[in-house]
Amino acid sequence: MTQRNSSAEAAAQYQLGLAAGRQQGPRAGLAHLRNAIDLDPGHADYWHAYCEALAACGETATAMAILDRARQRGFCDGALETLAMRLRLSQPAELETAYARAVNHHQEGRLQEAIALYRQILAHRPDLAEAHVNLGTALQSQGAIQDAIVHFERAIALKPDEAEAHYNLGNALVLAGRDPLPAYRAAVRLAPYHAQAHYNLGIALEGAGQSKEAMAAYDAAVRTRPDFAAAHLNRGVLLFAAGDLDGAIAAYDAALATRPGFAAALSNKGNALQAKGALEAAAAAYGAAITSEPRFAEAHNHLGNLYRAQGLLDQAEASYRAALAIDPDFAEALYSLGYVLAERGQIGDGFAVLTRHAELASLRSHAGSEATHKLRHDEEQRAYIGTAAPNPGGPLWLADGARLNGPALNRGNNIAAIQRQWHAARPQLVVIDNFLSPDALHGLRRFCWGSTIWREVYGNGYLGAFPEHGVACPLLAQIAQEMRDMYPEIFLDHRLLQLWAFKYDNKLGGIPLHADFAAVNVNFWITADEANLDMDRGGLVIWDVPAPMDWNFEKYNVDAAAGREFLAGHAARSTVVPHRANRAVIFDSDLFHETDAINFKDGYLNRRINLTLLYGRRGSAGG
Repeated sequence: MTQRNSSAEAAAQYQLGLAAGRQQGPRAGLAHLRNAIDLDPGHADYWHAYCEALAACGETATAMAILDRARQRGFCDGALETLAMRLRLSQPAELETAYARAVNHHQEGRLQEAIALYRQILAHRPDLAEAHVNLGTALQSQGAIQDAIVHFERAIALKPDEAEAHYNLGNALVLAGRDPLPAYRAAVRLAPYHAQAHYNLGIALEGAGQSKEAMAAYDAAVRTRPDFAAAHLNRGVLLFAAGDLDGAIAAYDAALATRPGFAAALSNKGNALQAKGALEAAAAAYGAAITSEPRFAEAHNHLGNLYRAQGLLDQAEASYRAALAIDPDFAEALYSLGYVLAERGQIGDGFAVLTRHAELASLRSHAGSEATHKLRHDEEQRAYIGTAAPNPGGPLWLADGARLNGPALNRGNNIAAIQRQWHAARPQLVVIDNFLSPDALHGLRRFCWGSTIWREVYGNGYLGAFPEHGVACPLLAQIAQEMRDMYPEIFLDHRLLQLWAFKYDNKLGGIPLHADFAAVNVNFWITADEANLDMDRGGLVIWDVPAPMDWNFEKYNVDAAAGREFLAGHAARSTVVPHRANRAVIFDSDLFHETDAINFKDGYLNRRINLTLLYGRRGSAGG
């Protein structure tokens, strides 16, 4: 009974102390709170309220001593421990000690302990900008990016001139996928000597497409820190992209002077040397990169590109396979290996590799075009495939394009006559009707209708599908191989170099005037004749004058105006080959050609589709 009365009286004293403190100030309630403890010392709330009141009266040392006694007597709980920590941190010496301990935890990698101590410090001293910065970096290291950003921003609000806070905020914003430029700009304005901030600003500017400003940032980084190899490297990348090969090589050499054996600099130097035509020096640079870093897949890939450009396909294949042994999902190496295998005559194997590349590329980039004709096509394709249709701009979806058990090409055509016509025709051009077998025609239509391979968007209103988008199906590989086998006098030892498919909007334009980089061009159409509203048009226009051999690719393939001027100056005559379903046109790829006027019916299955295969290198008699 006595204990019960004491507890009741203690509770009454506790309430009186709280009320007095609220009404008259903390000192007015001290006596009541002390009485509550004396009456019921086991109640932690009484100790907590009494010590809080003492601290509010400026008697922090007394409060801390009382809390120590409470701990010794076993009356301390979590709330009292927190209060004790807060009271200790209110003492300058204690705060400095705790902060040093938190920093030590941080530096030693004990992030959880560091974060907990930073939070305790900031609970008492939320005005410590440095603690906010350090807590932010610790949180960022643990992947808590949004929390880190909050603390960096609080640090900047408290101390706007703290360059390190702006710099760290920029880093966190990059990880969050947000614009870091203002933060980095503030950091370099406040700390012009901060080389890493200049470098990170350069990377952000480069990502925003501001190459000139990025170069200025890298320049500032190497001025501040001449041994900053990564900044020299990035300067070289920008100079290379701008066509300044000598400048790029000098930048890569500067990187190597400060960091010998820097594999990325050696590999990039190889690219610049290769672009200058210094092939032996380029090979040596790639080799040095691989020696320095044997598992540097990119250097193996670049060496493969050098071999491929020299026509050394065996060596190229070996280099690409070495890159893929290191990184099986290395998209660039898959792309190049696929084409090398096709060019070596292993078309099916090459197409399988290219399809793997297409699958990876579609997973890594789901961005679709906003072009009206692309959106219209994608809507029509989704309706055709059905309710479970994938997003045509998302992960790759391939309809059945399997190899046939029987022939893909129509064996009923007069092969000997077609080959004689090829050799006799000037310009070199033959038309083959009933080109594919019925099964191949139907299979290819289904594949082109149902596959989400139409990813290249052209302004004239048509869409392209290349092997790297998934058009390289086994059926098309079969067609490509049978072409060489069935018409050996046309294709000689020319190997497959490239292929693509184009799909057109029913009322918009087609491919402008151009020539292709190849020896032999095979173009064929698969859309049904009933879709064509003008049976005299809708196919291909081919001129009888080839593109000059001294023109570069950009001029003969892209500059339609230059091509027309050239044709006019040579009194060139055109041949119009009307569209027909299952009609192929084989011609010299050097001949200028363009899509004829298109007027097809509305409806997804009525869209004009043509496929093109290129064999042999331009200017080659064979091979």
